Amino acid sequence: MTTSNSKVLGSSFRDPDGFLFEKEGVLYRQVNQSGAAGYQQLMDSGLYQKLIKAQQIIPHLEADLEPPRPKTAYKILQPERVPLISYPYEWSFSMLKDAALTTLSIQRKALEAGMTLKDASAYNIQFMRGKAVLIDTLSFDPYREGQTWDAYRQFCQHFLAPLALMARVDIRLGQLLRVHMDGIPLDLAASLLSPGMWFNGGLMMHIGLHARAQKTYSDPSKPESKPAARSMKKEGLLALLDSLRNTVKKLSWKPAGTEWGDYYNQTNYTDQAFENKRQVLSGWIEKINPAMVWDLGANNGAFSRIASQAGHFTAAFDIDPAAVEQNYRQVKQAKETHILPLLQDLTNPSANIGWANRERDALAARGPADLLLALALIHHLALSNNTPLPGISAYLRELGSSLIIEFVPKSDSQVQKMLASREDIFPDYTPAGFEAAFSQHWEIVDRSPVADSDRVLYWLRGK
Repeated sequence: MTTSNSKVLGSSFRDPDGFLFEKEGVLYRQVNQSGAAGYQQLMDSGLYQKLIKAQQIIPHLEADLEPPRPKTAYKILQPERVPLISYPYEWSFSMLKDAALTTLSIQRKALEAGMTLKDASAYNIQFMRGKAVLIDTLSFDPYREGQTWDAYRQFCQHFLAPLALMARVDIRLGQLLRVHMDGIPLDLAASLLSPGMWFNGGLMMHIGLHARAQKTYSDPSKPESKPAARSMKKEGLLALLDSLRNTVKKLSWKPAGTEWGDYYNQTNYTDQAFENKRQVLSGWIEKINPAMVWDLGANNGAFSRIASQAGHFTAAFDIDPAAVEQNYRQVKQAKETHILPLLQDLTNPSANIGWANRERDALAARGPADLLLALALIHHLALSNNTPLPGISAYLRELGSSLIIEFVPKSDSQVQKMLASREDIFPDYTPAGFEAAFSQHWEIVDRSPVADSDRVLYWLRGK
């Protein structure tokens, strides 16, 4: 039974040791009696403080609050709220790799404190202030001498398999995580990686042989399908973590060869147009003063940083994995804390998926943002994807309450290239047609032609 003014999150139902809930817009976590021992050891052993110092776990306070389920409650925690929840299929290669290495680092620290991670789900990791952090305080159990790592298979499916496929086969295979929510099955990964996998010791052991063992143990007709109880000394467990870490660290991907990876080297912007656009954006963003900005066609984040460097949290979405990877590498290099690069195809945005379609939120369900940036984007949606302008207007209104959008007319050289190989079936794609379509959901606050171009910037406010 849950108290009527508390709402349990749809993604928080699998762990019997606790759950997340909201009350009056504040996020809390109930620790159940079954999770009391693990939670207390986490706090008393010094592991929590060590992870906080390393910026590897979300901080929390213990709250004096009536539990939503009092019969099972031990404590109520108030964790720091992540500005924007993101998912592994929205991360760049290096983001997933950093999440994997952070998980392994946490497990090693846990073992040193007499604890172990009971799961290794990529969904337990989020990105805050430019770093991968664990958000599930209840992921820890006391370590028992001789036990194996129960989360080993999950780590390989959630992290190692997709990273190997992205690095060694095709970067787009990371999108398999949208279909396989509990990680990419190891037999599938092994078949896609073969035969080269067998010449890589780490991949052979953790994916190839691991997949074979899974198949053997899942076949009830074979005597060995019921393995004897296994045990592993702590030294062996640490060696396993070292092997996983070395295997992950050796995987790499160079962000090149994609459509938009070198966009700003190929754009038709002059220096004057680029600088004028930057000045207009900066002035409007200062007036709007948004808490949350979503840049919907961010590329490598050149314009996203106008907002993030002014202290506004900015999610920088792009369809191109190379552009998102470049953006994240810049975040790491400059130690930026207010920008989150994410992979997102607006023509097929992240949907509500998982149990009852409530476990992982659609893009729109994670909004609305205070401000959307849609720069050099509308012609791709309207002309390349045949999306009617009224439909674009309506969807953008779902995503945000204010909008800075750049209209790119047919006279623009980039649009002319786009239409050169196809029939122009877009009679309404004009400045007047754009304003008429967007007036259904937005009012024009200001407009500004982009210097030395035919483009126009609009500042719109949602109706």
